[in-house]
Amino acid sequence: MLDYRTAGESHGPAMMALVEGMPSGVAVDPALINGELRRRQGGYGRGGRMKIERDEAAVLSGVRQGRTIGSPVAIQIVNRDSRLDEAPPLHHPRPGHADLAGSLKWLTTDCRNVLERASARETAARTAAGALAKCLLGEFGIEVVGYVVRIGEVAADVPADLGPAELARRRDGSEVYCPDGSVAAAMIEVIRIAAADKDNVGGVVVVEVHGQPPGLGSCARWQDKLDGRLMQAVGSIQAIKGVEIGAGFSVAERRGSAVHDAISYDASKRQAPTLGFVRRSNNTGGIEGGITNGQPIVIRAAMKPISTLLQGMDSVDLGTKQATRSDYERSDICSVPAASVVAENVVAFEIARAFLEKFGGDTLVDVRAAYEAFMQAARALGE
Repeated sequence: MLDYRTAGESHGPAMMALVEGMPSGVAVDPALINGELRRRQGGYGRGGRMKIERDEAAVLSGVRQGRTIGSPVAIQIVNRDSRLDEAPPLHHPRPGHADLAGSLKWLTTDCRNVLERASARETAARTAAGALAKCLLGEFGIEVVGYVVRIGEVAADVPADLGPAELARRRDGSEVYCPDGSVAAAMIEVIRIAAADKDNVGGVVVVEVHGQPPGLGSCARWQDKLDGRLMQAVGSIQAIKGVEIGAGFSVAERRGSAVHDAISYDASKRQAPTLGFVRRSNNTGGIEGGITNGQPIVIRAAMKPISTLLQGMDSVDLGTKQATRSDYERSDICSVPAASVVAENVVAFEIARAFLEKFGGDTLVDVRAAYEAFMQAARALGE
């Protein structure tokens, strides 16, 4: 089974990802992986740490002559700002961070031991693992694109019919990774004003998946439902506090006739991922009963403002229990653009995991044969 683990502390020597279960024969694209790491470092509103780091993936195992060989793939991202042992203790927990909860869990008054692992720096490793998964998905024409649709009170209007290439093109032309160029300046202004006030802002990101076949995920066990797995993966990203699939929470306000995506059949579209079963809407976000139906998967996630404020917040000294202000750790004013990159890549990994659960084999040749046999059989249903 395709899986991955991460290791490393924010100011430790490196962040690491260990990816297991990748079949042999997959071409690994270092430019793709490093490009995703660079995008994660970018976006208007990022702080001083990203001016220090130059994230680059070093593949230490599992790849020979540019292709996976079936063994675990170890990826290392060196931290330039590596001062874990010299970093000062932190006794004034930041509201909203893991500082207090983690200090109580591990019985320490020094939040440093907690925050170093809880830090969003860990998402560099998750991004690298997801980018590796994209190398597999690309073999089957599956594309994943993430972007920003809200920062603070400023919301974007992104047409639903834009394809992944156009979405990515428009997004990449924006400092805030938003495909709606008409609101980018207003988003930047929200971030600028928050910085002047020594405050920060959150927002909303969207991830779309295009080209995946029907049948990924399962309704047989609740643990295998793909929508639940995607929500868990995205919801585990630091500062994400809400995740929706498709129309999400808005379905609670409508009648069923206005929610469910009516089905028709168009034989001319048999070669599409939907196998010719077409819909006028996609309120389900491409997943029904925990299983992909061939339509694009659409996921939205709400990111809170991050927990470190230049002005600090009311807190308590864990040693004296006296009132104080929270400590400051070098941080961002807005991490929403970066979060869209992380979300894109954790989604990519979950799609690749589900893909290999259905079509898995020891080699890419095995996987391709299973995939093509399934698609042929699915298109022939009812004949």
